[in-house]
Amino acid sequence: MSQTQEMRRIVVKVGTSSLTYPNGKLNIGCIEKLVRVISDLQNRGYQMVLVSSGAVGVGAAKIGWRERPRDIRMKQAAAAVGQCELMHIYDKMFLEYGVKVAQVLLTRENITDEEQRANIHSTFDILLDTDVVPIVNENDTVATAELEHIETFGDNDTLSAVVARVCGADLLVIFTDIEGLYDSNPRENPDAKLIGRVEKIDSALRAIAGGPGTAGGTGGMATKLTAAELCMDAGISMLITKGDQAEILYDIVDGKPVGTLFKRPRRRKSAE
Repeated sequence: MSQTQEMRRIVVKVGTSSLTYPNGKLNIGCIEKLVRVISDLQNRGYQMVLVSSGAVGVGAAKIGWRERPRDIRMKQAAAAVGQCELMHIYDKMFLEYGVKVAQVLLTRENITDEEQRANIHSTFDILLDTDVVPIVNENDTVATAELEHIETFGDNDTLSAVVARVCGADLLVIFTDIEGLYDSNPRENPDAKLIGRVEKIDSALRAIAGGPGTAGGTGGMATKLTAAELCMDAGISMLITKGDQAEILYDIVDGKPVGTLFKRPRRRKSAE
């Protein structure tokens, strides 16, 4: 991954399956590792942005619901409770390493409106230039489309790509529950081979992408290909890898082969 020599601004997307247990409660161990590594990379001079899922599952567990809610109003309520809980945990853990964080909640309208998008870009610049880690999620209490699985950002995979474009990132890392993109479903085919590098997304690659991922999340590999297209179109590389070991971020920034790299073409624009 030769372009790591010029990387500075990195967006990391972590999904519900990496943040929580199947019962919806927080996986404190995984979060602690993630926070420690992001803090350490910031100390090394990288500008880090975290796109975090998990608000609905965490909120439902805190409220006391045994299952993830299906009713849209209950999902909105769970998201409101869970987002508060997530930010409390992140703020407390990052503070242990002397790192400041900021909450950024977005809707599709924020991005499609030119003036709002410019304001968001400026806010990211100021936060990152002052060593603050922005923690981003969709504002599910206002924007219900993701909760209903209809067109908005699509899910937090797409949101992370949009954030990478808006903040002018050099790399987007998407943590998921498998090593990367395989040439067939690794859960069904033990001989499936990891695709280490992708420079073009075509119909053959799309045919490989499966459906939804784990029960706790909303996105599968198909949404990650959409995110990769958004990144590559803006000259941003994207990498998919397993999210249970946050330390793998060290290998990524050191240029070691990890997961599936969607290699950026020559950058055409710094932000959108």
